[in-house]
Amino acid sequence: WPRPEGTRLPIYHADREDEVPPMGEQGVPAEEVTLAEVLKERGYHTLALGKWHLGSSETLRPTAQGFDEFLGFYPGGQMFADPEDPRVVNSKQDFDPIDRFLWANLPFAVRKDAGPRFTPGDYMTDYLSDEAVRAIEANRNRPFFMYLAYNAPHTPLQATKADYDALAHIEDHTLRVYGGMIRALDRGIGEVMAALRERGLEENTLVLFSSDNGGANYVGLPDLNRPYRGWKMTFFEGGLRTPFFVKWPAALPKGTRFAEPVAHVDVFATAAGAAGARVPSDRPMDGVDLIPYLKGDVQGPPHESLYWRSGHYQTLLSGGWKLQVAERPDQTWLFDLGADPTERDNVAAGRADKVAELKALLAELNAEMSEPAWPSLIEGPIVIDRPLNTPAKAGEEYVYWPN
Repeated sequence: WPRPEGTRLPIYHADREDEVPPMGEQGVPAEEVTLAEVLKERGYHTLALGKWHLGSSETLRPTAQGFDEFLGFYPGGQMFADPEDPRVVNSKQDFDPIDRFLWANLPFAVRKDAGPRFTPGDYMTDYLSDEAVRAIEANRNRPFFMYLAYNAPHTPLQATKADYDALAHIEDHTLRVYGGMIRALDRGIGEVMAALRERGLEENTLVLFSSDNGGANYVGLPDLNRPYRGWKMTFFEGGLRTPFFVKWPAALPKGTRFAEPVAHVDVFATAAGAAGARVPSDRPMDGVDLIPYLKGDVQGPPHESLYWRSGHYQTLLSGGWKLQVAERPDQTWLFDLGADPTERDNVAAGRADKVAELKALLAELNAEMSEPAWPSLIEGPIVIDRPLNTPAKAGEEYVYWPN
């Protein structure tokens, strides 16, 4: 594929192939307890719409993991529309080998529960929004839990022509398509919120909105995460820092900001707590019920530290200090986020004491974790400060991300 000169190549671990199960058998183990299972026991009707990406075998599908109903797709990505549809505008990233694979192989399809795939009746984001509104109407008279997992703005990049035309002031074609995808997402969320309001459900419905990661380098847009450094697949703030909105008018004050760091692991405990459901006590649970903190009933940070790892690449956030360590390259980053929230000044060399302290805590957390169910076969090089479609620069920082 065409790639800028000097680009580092991925690392493939062929010696690990025998340790990796077939793709369809990879997912959340059946013995794990999902939020859907906990809420179902509490009497909630449970629905999942959109992206699953947690396993497609019979024991790993949504309907085997606590969801009464599923409408969406099992893989990590899906077409938003038929690429030849005149009502759609496409942006292909030919510099990205994964994007080339997606355009050649992904269908435009969803499935209901474990049934066969079928073609949605509309652009994917609009389709999922419409079906979510229908589900709210159908379940308005009983407690329900809806996991609405839009795939926008994941690649492949496709926008409706109407949304693309509405952004004529954006000159860059890719950015305009990307913006069109966000426009559809915004419209859909508005429709979902309106559906709750119109049916008298808004006051006593807990709504949580977040994203799984920051913008990706392989989209080719340099300013997606500005002012933060890094991308999806890195643990710089550009990869980790995402929106996290919580709305529950009957219980939470309006328009407030919560300054302490929280994470996706908190969604489980927060939703379970709101529903009066019992969080599993037979295993470690990392999340915290955020509602008492958001009400102001409990003061201080919900977490002493937050922790991320992907193979050899690991990160710890504790007391405003952020440590990142990697083996490829052999690199340590230390940032004082209070003074340097955009991670421009790596102070690891001058703060060996803090590095040692955080590495010791990181080792403690690693010792508590289960071993990965299978190893990574591929490690991709991710340059921290530029997108994939730009030429390499001497001395630039990068990390190999195990996938």
